[in-house]
Amino acid sequence: MNKFIYIFVFFYTISFYVFSSNDDTMNNKYIYNENGRIIIPDNEIISKLPGNGGDLWNRLIFESSPYLLQHAANPVDWYPWCEEAFKLAKKLNKPIFLSIGYTTCHWCHVMEHESFEDLGVSQLMNDTFINIKVDREERPDIDNVYMEVTQELTGRGGWPMTVIMTPDKKPFFAGTYFPKKSRPRYNRIGMLELIPEINHLWNKKNDSLIISANNIVSKIQKKHLSNNNNVYLKKNILDNAFNSFDRRFDDIYGGFTGSKNKFPKPHDYSFLTKYYFKTNNPRSYEIVKKSLYEMKRGGIYDQIGFGFHRYSTDKKWLVPHFEKMLYDQAMLIHAYLDAYLINNDIFYKDTVEEICKYVLRDMTDEAGGFYSAEDADSQGEEGIFYIWDEVELKNLLNEDEYIFISDILNIESNGNSVVEGKRTNIPHFTKNWNNISLEYAANDVKDKYNLIRKKIFLHREKRVHPQKDDKILTDWNGLMISALSRAAAILENNDYLIAAKKSADFIIDNLVLDDGKLLKRFRNDIAGIDGMIEDYAFFIWGLIELYEADFEVKYIELAAKLSDYQIEHFWDFENKGFYFTSDISEELIVKSKEIYDGAIPSGNSVSAYNYIRLSRILSRYDYEEITLGIIDAFAYNLNRHASGSTMLLQALNFLEGPSYEVIIAGDRNKAKDVIKFIQKNNNPNKVIIYNDSESKLFDFLDYYKPSEHGKPLVYVCQNYSCKLPTSDVEKIKNMLK
Repeated sequence: MNKFIYIFVFFYTISFYVFSSNDDTMNNKYIYNENGRIIIPDNEIISKLPGNGGDLWNRLIFESSPYLLQHAANPVDWYPWCEEAFKLAKKLNKPIFLSIGYTTCHWCHVMEHESFEDLGVSQLMNDTFINIKVDREERPDIDNVYMEVTQELTGRGGWPMTVIMTPDKKPFFAGTYFPKKSRPRYNRIGMLELIPEINHLWNKKNDSLIISANNIVSKIQKKHLSNNNNVYLKKNILDNAFNSFDRRFDDIYGGFTGSKNKFPKPHDYSFLTKYYFKTNNPRSYEIVKKSLYEMKRGGIYDQIGFGFHRYSTDKKWLVPHFEKMLYDQAMLIHAYLDAYLINNDIFYKDTVEEICKYVLRDMTDEAGGFYSAEDADSQGEEGIFYIWDEVELKNLLNEDEYIFISDILNIESNGNSVVEGKRTNIPHFTKNWNNISLEYAANDVKDKYNLIRKKIFLHREKRVHPQKDDKILTDWNGLMISALSRAAAILENNDYLIAAKKSADFIIDNLVLDDGKLLKRFRNDIAGIDGMIEDYAFFIWGLIELYEADFEVKYIELAAKLSDYQIEHFWDFENKGFYFTSDISEELIVKSKEIYDGAIPSGNSVSAYNYIRLSRILSRYDYEEITLGIIDAFAYNLNRHASGSTMLLQALNFLEGPSYEVIIAGDRNKAKDVIKFIQKNNNPNKVIIYNDSESKLFDFLDYYKPSEHGKPLVYVCQNYSCKLPTSDVEKIKNMLK
């Protein structure tokens, strides 16, 4: 059976609906049938849940997570992650079957339909295990711990994640997707074969399984012992990272080689733009431009409704995995803004504006928070919402419109790609607008294109939409706040600023407690789950960018308060660096720290960037020491694989300098033109401070005043030493070169 064993990724969540802790009785608020399934009278909650053709439900119906609610009608006797489940496993001496996924996960849907909705499989699961279902997006701390194990032992990970473990939460078997029946050709054991084998091993070779589980946990814990003793950061670490990207760059299609799938990883391109500013190395910008252009032109971008899909399954960026994640939109806004600042290429600006339009149209709650994701699937098929048949478009458009749009978006009679084994069309560009304009000899070619695109979009709106994961996460909202705030300042769009402030205020009102503690998730008027490092780091990042866009002092005051809380409760005072969870959160099998910047940057990387900037904004040298401590803590990792932590490298780049503090003193109305100029200045290593506040945080600004005649003055400072103040934008520009 070894050939089927992958090591597991294990996720952990917490339930807001706590069932009775007495193992001998059921909670008397609910009615159970003889098999332990919940019977609920027909009421309002049932009307909001997916039906199962009857009145039987499992415990997940009382959860808030859309992902858990998807499984509430399964015949599997699911528990949410709760102490009751583990106590019952110990009492009955059963192993735990832990299934982890998320709402927009395609293969999670597949495994549910094949196995969790199947009466035969579910009966085996209920007889053999205590079954727990977890939403990975609600508990990324567990994701962090067990993804590390998976990648360490197998070199891969993914969802759905299937973990089988002892009642004390120690894993001994795991994998990702398991089909209902074995598929020897693909080296995959099926659930119908796996479950009896696990049951046999648990009952006949229990001691061996427990020893294996203990060894796995021990190996993880040893790996997290400090390895930064006497390790110093290499001096050419930024160059090393650039060289790594240069070696792996795909000169034909952009992005980087190394795997079948291509992920955007926007923070890599943000690092490369800042490396270009630092070194003037043209190759660095060449990599950025080629990649950002090809991604936007490809099928990974929704050419009809805007926004980026999760990743491309091919090297050409043509066939995506169709889910859309909020964090991808936010980080890609940052990447395209960074590229726009290099040379004001309108292509980057248009892309940012389109992404923002998608987010504000489709991913924004009326109260201000941003939703998490949109599914890849619709009507049971991946991508069906986004793909096109030639006949459908011909019936929708007149002949001239069809000929025009099919040429631009590469619509073919036999399809331009394959999705789910079928020939179909994914709209994408292979020409640039200059060539299109010359070919059609028209000045209004873009206007014509957009009119037809809108017509197709309105037609597409009549289709069955993919499911939206409408939970509001603090960390992902923080990323979008930071992105929209920068877009508002750089592109001078007040709508983006309003949206950023509304989201920030939503988080403040619903997910920030009086003592500075953050909660992670809000849905259906329920807030909960202790915030983790990414919640603090990403939301603080958003607050910093929001302050620099609008200079409303409450946001920078909250950033400082949360930063102090983060140090108090997450900082490793012995070995430095931030833990993933706080000292008051639930204890896991290992207390981990993360520095690798994956699909989203790590909490430590963003924190390093936050603290160095806050140190300059607030004249807090102790904050700079935190950034230095993070770099010291992970010097070993950076020396080995610098290109894996590009957000941290951006903090290091800022720290190495030259970096600047730009202080503006004077009446806001009189200073608005110079403020806009500074906000749009392309030097990435600067902070902007406006001296019009009575906040005690800015007591050090008492000596920075406007001219005697009230004319606004700008003080450009470097390492706490300032040049003569001026209001001349050309002088300011030269100071910031």
